[in-house]
This record gives sequence, C-alpha cells and structure tokens, in this order.
Amino acid sequence: MDKKFDIVVYGATGFTGRLVAEYLYRRYGNHDDVIWAMVGRNAEKLALVRSEMGLPEDTPLVVADSDNQASMQAMVDSTKLVLTTVGPYQLYGSELVGLCAHSGTDYVDLCGEPFWMRQMIDQYEATAKSSGARIVFSCGFDSIPSDLGIFMLQDLAMEKTGKPCSHVSARVRSMKGTFSGGTAASLQASMKAAKNDPEILKLAFDPYALIPDYNGVEQPDGESVHFSEEFNSWVAPFIMAAINTRNVHRSNALLGFKYGEDFTYDEMMLTGPDEKGQAIANHVKNDRSMAGPDAPKPGEGPSKEERESGYYDIVYVGKLAGGGACVVSVKGDRDPGYGSTSKMISESAICLVKEAADTEGGIWTTAPAMGDKLITRLEENAGLTFTHEA
Repeated sequence: MDKKFDIVVYGATGFTGRLVAEYLYRRYGNHDDVIWAMVGRNAEKLALVRSEMGLPEDTPLVVADSDNQASMQAMVDSTKLVLTTVGPYQLYGSELVGLCAHSGTDYVDLCGEPFWMRQMIDQYEATAKSSGARIVFSCGFDSIPSDLGIFMLQDLAMEKTGKPCSHVSARVRSMKGTFSGGTAASLQASMKAAKNDPEILKLAFDPYALIPDYNGVEQPDGESVHFSEEFNSWVAPFIMAAINTRNVHRSNALLGFKYGEDFTYDEMMLTGPDEKGQAIANHVKNDRSMAGPDAPKPGEGPSKEERESGYYDIVYVGKLAGGGACVVSVKGDRDPGYGSTSKMISESAICLVKEAADTEGGIWTTAPAMGDKLITRLEENAGLTFTHEA
C-alpha cells in the first residue's frame, strides 16, 4: 500500500520535535526525496509552531491525539515511519509501538528506558517480525555513539586479527552540553517504577536486560571512582552507561554474538589526572541533580547558541586478541542532548526508510538495523565523526 509520507514527526510542537522538524526542512526541504509531516494534538498549535519556525505553509500537518485511537491509527497508516520524541516512553509510548508493530509501520525514538524497552520486546517483537515493522529504540545520544562506535571497532578488530575484542572500555574524554528534559523525566519515571515493582528493579541491574532469556558473563564495575593508569586520569560513572551498555549487548545478540559470548563492556567519564580530577569524579559520582527538582524539564532546552557550542568526544578502547589495542573515537559537533540528538534521530529515520530495505521486521538497535549505512549518513550530514585512532 502506498503511503502518503515517508516520515511523520510525532511530538513536533515539543522542544526536541521542533529541532527535528527544523533539521529535516533545512537539510531535506520537503520534496520527493523525503516526504515528511509534523504531527501534534492540535491543528492550530501545529500551524502556529510551523509559522514560528519559518517553515513553508505547505509543510504537511497531521493531527493525532493519543486519547483518540482512530486518529493515531490514521497517522500510523499514513506513513512509512513514525519518528517520536514524546517521552517518557513508558508513560506515552506503549500504544504507539503497538500500533506500529501491528500495522507494519517503522518506528524510531529516543528512548533510554531499558525496562520499558524490554516490555515492548516481550509484547511486540513477534508481531513486528510478522508485520514487517522495524522498531528501533534509542536513536539519539543514547545510544548511537556507543552502539555504532563498538560496531565499527569490532569490524576493525576482525580485520586485524580475525577475532573481536573480548573487552572494550568507553571513556568520555570531553563533553559540553546539557542532558535533555526528556532524559531527566525518563530517569525519574524509571526510578519511580522500579521502586514500586521488584521485577523492574531486577531488570535495572541486569546488563542483559534487553536480551530475553539470556545470562552472559559478569560485566565490569562502572560505578567506582578510581584512577586509571591506562588513561592517566580519574574516572567517574557515566549517567548514560545504564542504557548504552544494554543496547550494545543487545546489538551483540542480534548480530549473532559477533562480539563474542564472553564480551565485556563498560562506560565511564575521564575527569583529569590530579586532585581536581579526583574531586570532579567524586562530585559526578554523588550528583543526583537529574533525579531532583532542578533537573531540566521536558519542553525546555538550551538556546541555539548553547546547542551550537556544545560537543562530545568519546573514545572506545578494545583489547585485541594476542595483545595490543584497537581504538575508535566518536565525536559530535553539537550538544549531545538536543543539537546532536535531533540530527541523529532524523538521519536514523531516513536511513531506515531509504537504505535499509534488507532489514527485516522486528525490534532492533541501530547497529544491526543500519550499521555502516547509518555511520556514513551521520558523518556526511549530522556532524558526527567516527575515527580509527589505533
């Protein structure tokens, strides 16, 4: 069945949704190559936001309200792919995933909520496989840099030695920018859910939470502040590790354990080599601001200048079979939570629709769903660089 749109942006009147719409228009216009539409609950607000952003009046608008299932179904039926920025997904995403899975419509989001993702895998993976829907979670800062960085590193390791790296350490070398209000809201909702449900709490501590019926090898401790001789720096926990590590392990499973069944992986932040570095590491370890009242709110975000002055640089170091290391870095040219994330999810949507026809229905991570095709798009269009350093 022919679809009216390639992509609809669900939540286009929200802060991140606006950034996605602006990026799609600036990068692709609205023509035969990529036909996309803005979706929201209210036609007048959609038109107002379109005008405020300076988008052409012929930019398509679609009204869909989560309280009106018929409107949601009509939206899903109108498009090849739904791109949603409406989180926390555990509160607002389940129905949409179900509709896409049953309808054979592709789906991408910015989810960083592992237990909800696991619930969706358990409920809808078989349905998505049957309908042909490709459901891809975590298409932003969580977890594209790590998922694709490890994918690239392991391919390079195989080229060098014929074997994957059995252990990889990710270290955030530098980063400027704020985490999104959606990330904070998701963290808070997840903490509340885990407090009320022992099964959710159990999944929260399971590095293989996204791989049903699987128990792998014990994973490294990514929570303890310590001095790393390898990096000549103090290291601190990285708040995104809880989702990124889960997605990397799911990618390994979906790739037929291409990284090995003994694969171990940890993510932490480098804070510097001296007493100041130690103090920063301890501050990071004890920081609870993302879970508190001062955390960024959904719908709020940094200014354009703040987004454009942001960046991140993450290095991935893998131990090669027989000795030595394989090193890959992933860098982004905007703040991670908004500027870079809005570009990453947009390119993920286009890549899935336009270049990943051979990816079958199911619930995926970015690496096995799109792999090198997405790396190429991100480097060409979205300001990311993937570099083989050693």
